[in-house]
Amino acid sequence: MESHAPARGVDYSRIFTQAIDRLHAEGRYRVFIDILRNKGAYPNARCFAGHNGPKPITVWCSNDYLAMGQHPKVIAAMEEALHDVGAGSGGTRNIGGNTHYHVDLEGELADLHGKQGALLFTSGYVSNEATLATLAKILPGCIIFSDELNHASMIAGIRNAGCEKFVFRHNDLEHLEELLAAADPATPKLIAFESVYSMEGDIAPVEAICDLADKYNALTYLDEVHAVGMYGARGGGISERDGVADRLTIIEGTLGKAFGVMGGYIAADQMIVDVIRSYAPGFIFTTSLSPVLVAGVLASVRHLKASSVEREAQQAAAAKLKTMLAEAGLPVMPGDTHIVPLMVGDPARAKKISDILLAEYGVYVQPINYPTVPRGTERLRFTPGPAHTEAMMVELTEALSEIWSRLELRKAA
Repeated sequence: MESHAPARGVDYSRIFTQAIDRLHAEGRYRVFIDILRNKGAYPNARCFAGHNGPKPITVWCSNDYLAMGQHPKVIAAMEEALHDVGAGSGGTRNIGGNTHYHVDLEGELADLHGKQGALLFTSGYVSNEATLATLAKILPGCIIFSDELNHASMIAGIRNAGCEKFVFRHNDLEHLEELLAAADPATPKLIAFESVYSMEGDIAPVEAICDLADKYNALTYLDEVHAVGMYGARGGGISERDGVADRLTIIEGTLGKAFGVMGGYIAADQMIVDVIRSYAPGFIFTTSLSPVLVAGVLASVRHLKASSVEREAQQAAAAKLKTMLAEAGLPVMPGDTHIVPLMVGDPARAKKISDILLAEYGVYVQPINYPTVPRGTERLRFTPGPAHTEAMMVELTEALSEIWSRLELRKAA
């Protein structure tokens, strides 16, 4: 009988430990805070990490931009749905997971963007990944033209499509046209970009990109996740604000940021929606959103279609905080959106500032490090909302100024 020497073991634990050690060495190991928000009192919350019981804190980095996750209409709608139909959806959309709530919400989202149809996904990440990958596989020889600062979910979808791609410099129309002009006119083309770039706080030239798409017979895919609910008379995003929603092939959005709950979606012509519904594995094989969540989103979307109070208050808060930080000599990045990024430029220092703010000042803001942003551009990202008061902003500005001096950090020029 043939004998075999025991296989030389692989030290799996060492490999995994080294991977985590690299993150610690680079100063970008991520720590998740342990908090509970106080219902109806946002941005107030309770922090449990490192304390004997909960400690009051102020949240400055939530993507629940308009505090709709705390809105009485949203909470009431979710409670009503819970007691009406129960907790879960029961399966995928084609196996028991399709409810009247899902149908109603897709109708509201299609109407929000002036499209024939919409399709719900479990998250914005899934909607991007599934739609982009499926589209490119359906279109023979498709070439995707992608902005260099697109979301990781868009990049994943493009990668999984396995098609040819070209990355154009951020918001650079000349570079995009140069790439489009060099492509075979007979080849299907898709331009994928965002409206609001959440880490930079800037906005894409949506209308001009639509002009290029028309000129070179390309489809357009616009990620509006940081803009839906936030811009436009009814919260339809930058494409509504600029009056160009009808020119975009597909508009993608999230239900977990300004709408305050959870989920993602696309809105497009009914035929395109049907193609994604019928071919995208990320839709077909995923349990659908709980009807309780969908009911909450439905109430949120309907409210923000009719009310601009929250949007206006949020924009005013963002403008005020930017002004206060700039006047204090802090390196706030310029921009006209609701995002308030403060440049640090080093992962360890960004984490240090965040830790001091939480421990000493009760201020919660997460450091933003690579791979979310390029190395050397690490930052703190503040998202003031309609409930952040001027007094809170004064306290935040004074805290940041003290920490900047303490750590001997460079002030703005």
